[in-house]
Amino acid sequence: MRILVLDANQRSALAVTRSLGAAHATVLTADDSPQALAGCSRYSSLYLQCPSPANQPQAFLSWLRDTVTAQRIDWVFPVTEISSQLILLESQALGTARIPFATLDQVMALADKWQLMQLAQKANVPHPRTVYFANAAALRPETIDALTYPVVVKPSQSRRWLGDGWLSTGVHIANSATELTALLRDMLYLRDFPFMLQEFIPGHGAGVFALYNRGKPVTFFAHQRLREKPPRGGVSVLSQSAPLAPKLLDAAKTLLDAAQWHGVAMVEFRVTAEGDPYLMEVNTRFWGSLQLAIDSGVNFPALLLKTCLGEAVEPVRDYRVGQRLRWLLGDVDGLYLVLRDPGFNRQQKLRRLFDFFTPHFDNTRHEVNRWGDLGPAWFELRAWLRALVG
Repeated sequence: MRILVLDANQRSALAVTRSLGAAHATVLTADDSPQALAGCSRYSSLYLQCPSPANQPQAFLSWLRDTVTAQRIDWVFPVTEISSQLILLESQALGTARIPFATLDQVMALADKWQLMQLAQKANVPHPRTVYFANAAALRPETIDALTYPVVVKPSQSRRWLGDGWLSTGVHIANSATELTALLRDMLYLRDFPFMLQEFIPGHGAGVFALYNRGKPVTFFAHQRLREKPPRGGVSVLSQSAPLAPKLLDAAKTLLDAAQWHGVAMVEFRVTAEGDPYLMEVNTRFWGSLQLAIDSGVNFPALLLKTCLGEAVEPVRDYRVGQRLRWLLGDVDGLYLVLRDPGFNRQQKLRRLFDFFTPHFDNTRHEVNRWGDLGPAWFELRAWLRALVG
């Protein structure tokens, strides 16, 4: 079994590489830099530099086609939205290899946020009130004035394929008609492409992680973020496995059942103070804290490969709750940002310092730093130091 893991600078790619390599597959890794995080793992038998799927999509597809043949690749595992959707759009580049994803139509039914809201409506999955607009011109001034603010302005696709390149978009919150008008005027992806206006749901974010096998659920997982970078909301630098909340699990399962899903997915919700979940979006690929699920006993990459090979897979019903995962250098960055931020008072900064230096040897593992596989940690540290002094 020869597997090519793309996007090797992503920490999720490192988790996939370690998981599949430990399962005795021959893992090759690739990214657009001379060396990459997962490429430094002892579980990567060969690292290959490739053209960027974001900036050189046609060159990347040509490279992939040649590499699949030359390296006798059986499976290709992309871990970013751009690389996975590009390969699904141009599937002939895979040659004889396969990709562990659902069909393009199934993926876009969840990745396209307007299609997702329509599916949620049909499946009776709670979601924010949503109105679709083909472009900025379709939203009349009188409608803008009549809206209740704040309102969420959400493009239908996070990354839009234009045929020869990608257009990146972003989600915004408009607090007034003036702010919304400025967004519609200034943002190309709102002026020319579909977007939605959604009601703002106060609360906190939560997610359910899932593996499906051709429409049938295999296993689920949940975690909570304990610290983030930036500290007011960003990527997780310290997370902890958590029990599956029944309301969230039921909503995620209902949605993925309706989609006849296959593969992995992360279903994201906004949860109100009363505990009611509202569907936000679905990531149709591996997620950033994948290693936490693996450490907790839900080895998603290995389980996914087994389902793709038609092997029997036993669902994981009792994973370890309270297992922690720490991205050490990200946590250092987060601490620095807290100490520099005048919005945090002295007590909050001391608390963050105390929490940072308090050891949790019994239930915490480092995401990148692993004694049996130190190559990625040295690579990350060198890159971090170069950025620090540069």
